[in-house]
Amino acid sequence: MSRTPRLPSSLLRVAACTSVAALALTACGSGSGSGSTSSGSGTVKVGLITKTDTNPFFVKMREGAEKAAKEDGVQLMTAAGKFDGDNAGQVTAIENMVAAGVKGILITPSDSKAIVPAIAKAKAKGVLVIALDTPTEPESAVDALFATDNLKAGELIGEYAKAAMKGKTAKIAALDLAPGVSVGVQRHNGFLKGFGATEKDVACAQDTGGDQAKGQTAMENCLQKEPGINLVYTINEPAALGAYTALKAKGREKDVLIVSVDGGCTGTQAVKDGKIAATSQQYPLKMAAEGVNAVVKYAKDGKKASGYTDTGVTLITDKAQTGVTSKDTAFGLENCWG
Repeated sequence: MSRTPRLPSSLLRVAACTSVAALALTACGSGSGSGSTSSGSGTVKVGLITKTDTNPFFVKMREGAEKAAKEDGVQLMTAAGKFDGDNAGQVTAIENMVAAGVKGILITPSDSKAIVPAIAKAKAKGVLVIALDTPTEPESAVDALFATDNLKAGELIGEYAKAAMKGKTAKIAALDLAPGVSVGVQRHNGFLKGFGATEKDVACAQDTGGDQAKGQTAMENCLQKEPGINLVYTINEPAALGAYTALKAKGREKDVLIVSVDGGCTGTQAVKDGKIAATSQQYPLKMAAEGVNAVVKYAKDGKKASGYTDTGVTLITDKAQTGVTSKDTAFGLENCWG
């Protein structure tokens, strides 16, 4: 993973990991011990705000930010919404971080549109704001975006599914995220594009919030509506595993193709175990690490990151299809969410 030059080791290091009530906002430095969230005017502070702090994807993102902050000798403050979609919580986190004097904020927006006014206020105070994983609407609301090309991620599994179906007529179930969320829309549209299908070809579409239990319920609903479903697109691997559970209960797990996006370690293992046929692997650790490095560079020379940085996507499967570039699960498990 490429990195920007590090700040001199003379930068003050942080020995604090404390919580701020509303959003479990924490300040974590490269040292250890206890103290307040402020460790001196010379310390560069970087904020990371994720949608939640329980989803493994965001846990890995935080790990990447923590590692980069430690290497660069800067202070990392973290916060998360109480649930996916908690825009009010993210707004509070931005306000808290700006008040604490962060140089830059990295954020995975829960609501791509509603978060924009809070971002604008932060930018007006000279804070660099970078979106990770999920673009804002408009994308120009932030200084930069470090993310997977989610349309491409969807296209890859769509192309794979088309090849794997080998000419069979597809009866598609789409287990989506939630209305209006850009990541979900892009992956869904990418899948249809890669498969060469349209919305008219989707026999059943259900929102899952990316949750395994909701994915199972959604699949049960789709099987009731259209028992002949033979291809399942899922927004992520928890939803895919929920679908697999529902299919297995009906004795259909062997004759229905499931494809997904994310490439987490658990999801990649599910590909290896034959529960999911293929997944598009993305790299949240890299997103966060490069985001921290961009803030450090801004603090050092005043140069802001800008535009879109594609952090990569790889199709993972153990059943490669002719004409579709992929890597096997050995590669996927070695690189899962790296």
